[in-house]
Amino acid sequence: MSEQITIGVAGSGTMGTGIAIVAARGGFPIIIYDVDSARVEASIGQMSAFFAKSVQRGKLTREQVDEIMGRVSGTSDIAAMAPCGLVIEAIFEELEVKGRLFSDLDKVCGPQALFASNTSTLSITEIAARSGRDDRFVGMHFCLPAQLMKLVEMSPGINTSDESFARAWQICEQMGQRPVKTQDAPGFILNYFLVPFNNDAIRLVEEGVAEPAEIDKAIKGALGYAMGPMELLDLIGLDTQVLLCEALHGVTHEPRAACPPLLRRMVAARRLGRKTRRGFLSYETAAIFGA
Repeated sequence: MSEQITIGVAGSGTMGTGIAIVAARGGFPIIIYDVDSARVEASIGQMSAFFAKSVQRGKLTREQVDEIMGRVSGTSDIAAMAPCGLVIEAIFEELEVKGRLFSDLDKVCGPQALFASNTSTLSITEIAARSGRDDRFVGMHFCLPAQLMKLVEMSPGINTSDESFARAWQICEQMGQRPVKTQDAPGFILNYFLVPFNNDAIRLVEEGVAEPAEIDKAIKGALGYAMGPMELLDLIGLDTQVLLCEALHGVTHEPRAACPPLLRRMVAARRLGRKTRRGFLSYETAAIFGA
């Protein structure tokens, strides 16, 4: 049985929607929060579309989907997050913005509530220090796409209590995910490798070595990856990749983590990936991956 808490997801983009799917599917009541009510509505619509595909594929029944979606609500009023026993933040990679969000959440959530950040590059300790409850704060980095990938990197901050980390770990498992423990280090495990790797793929395009689709074919065919780097970048969002580069390069000074000029030009041209239907590849819809 799942611990009977309500899980809040702060941020209704690709990552937040995927996390909400995972948590709702795991049996938890869910509140999706975003300052933009239209984005909240779009996120809930994407969840419904994803679960409708699950019914078509025979993975869930219509009755199960109705039960799952009956546990999902959304809000643009941060005060509505008060009932949450765990809030997972999934907004863009800027330390001060995340810090302000958690400071605001601290004012409305109960003292027993845990806070978690889905950051993939920033310091958990530094975000936690702005939250008002650094002993009840953990890193929970879900892999993209969260609704299809089981792995979650879990990282304690310096002041995270053992009890808080154990509770968050248990909830993660109850959601049906597979947590791995990492230390609070730049990029943790996955993005320590992935951000430079994806940048290398961008530089191959930049230098005219190969077209994006050909790079993906080579990586998937020879290395056995389920998704090529260009597909993954488009799913992450090219604007998000810029922020990841800036965060990782800012603390490691690793040359391969530096943002490729082509990436910045594509963001300036609003070719952001799946969410704008055009990035390194083109897409018919901006629907959530897997829907």
